[in-house]
Amino acid sequence: MENLRLLVADDHEIVRRGLRSIIEEQPGWEIAGEATNGREAVEKAKRLRPDVTVLDLGMPNLSGLEATRQLLRENQHAKVLILTPHESDSFVRQAFEAGARGCVAKDRASSELVAAVNAVGRNKPYYTSPSANASVDNSMQRTVEKGGTAPQGNGRLTPRQREVTKLLAEGKSSKSVAVVLGISTKTAETHRANIMRRLEYHSVSELVRYAVRNKLIEP
Repeated sequence: MENLRLLVADDHEIVRRGLRSIIEEQPGWEIAGEATNGREAVEKAKRLRPDVTVLDLGMPNLSGLEATRQLLRENQHAKVLILTPHESDSFVRQAFEAGARGCVAKDRASSELVAAVNAVGRNKPYYTSPSANASVDNSMQRTVEKGGTAPQGNGRLTPRQREVTKLLAEGKSSKSVAVVLGISTKTAETHRANIMRRLEYHSVSELVRYAVRNKLIEP
């Protein structure tokens, strides 16, 4: 088993403790750092440069999917493993479209997590189940196996707009969004208006449904 430095990101302390315990049991593996939300994970990954970053799909401030996209924009060689709430072909497709090298359900055995980290650490894709494996098209799999990243989904929103959408869908006001993102309230309001216009929505409830459908927040 090769030596690996891992960054673990999950907003639940008990989950991080469990992941730490599993990882530290593996010879040559060590925890490079921990994060409690997606934004913190991106910042720590930039600074710590872990061999593998393990991200929970549903985190505050920045989802695991959006954090993955940002990590890969900063470092195209970053290796990301996404933890999903349960086994789902849809989650797997979205994870690989975001650029993750692996995806595993939280309710799987610890041995599967170890296998997933091992695979991702060696630039190999890891799917959470045979059916999920079949759901990801062959061209995407070949790209990942060659050491590249999966194709990025085009989406209808820019990365910044997705951030703003997530925060708005969580119930934050434009002022609160501005504080979280370090921008002016006016800029946050402009982003909100642009998002609503681009998606052709007229209410926050529509925005919330969009965020749930696109896994920016959990229902």
